[in-house]
Amino acid sequence: MPGRVRRRLREVGILARAEVGLEHQHLARRYVIRGVESGGAVGEIGHYVTFAGEDGEPLAYLHPIDAIGVNGVHAVVVAPVLVRVEMLRTGHTYELLITRYRIGATENSRRPCLESQGLFRGVHGYLELELWGKDKERAGSVVPAFYSRGGELLEVPARFEAVTRALTKAVNCCGCEHAHYLVSIPAALAVVAAGSGGSLRTTTPEEVKACKGSG
Repeated sequence: MPGRVRRRLREVGILARAEVGLEHQHLARRYVIRGVESGGAVGEIGHYVTFAGEDGEPLAYLHPIDAIGVNGVHAVVVAPVLVRVEMLRTGHTYELLITRYRIGATENSRRPCLESQGLFRGVHGYLELELWGKDKERAGSVVPAFYSRGGELLEVPARFEAVTRALTKAVNCCGCEHAHYLVSIPAALAVVAAGSGGSLRTTTPEEVKACKGSG
């Protein structure tokens, strides 16, 4: 991100933490990846970072963060695999970066490396709607259009459409105070139930454990 953009984000008070970290869980004797959903917007500009599972599914956060002020940190997530989704908006122009992070192999009991892979990059995307203003009721249902250098439409992978819609809303959320994609554990269990074909059922202990482990 150009220095002038970073300076402008600081000037308007938007803090989006794009870094991820490798952390060790001593009781579980395993490594996990830690990220922080964060960001927000003002009328002219927005910047937001969130995290998803490998297939773009919402993850349960470890805990929310009560921050001083707005457009800052919102929730912490830890998981063995994280997909970071980052979006920057300047007016009607959008940038999108989707990156997967995995824990590398451990050799001779050494700390493993953190492996990253770019999954999608959209540069100079465009959305005519003013989602921060007169068109805010459309927020959450639309995404920018991204094109190749040759002018061909670049489609965001289908599994990441939902998180891209959420981020498009997030970078237009002026004075943001809440997470837009990470969910609480009860909400994550509701997602599991919805994925069973729409029928209601009791979640299993294994699914509860999985949600807790991913959050």
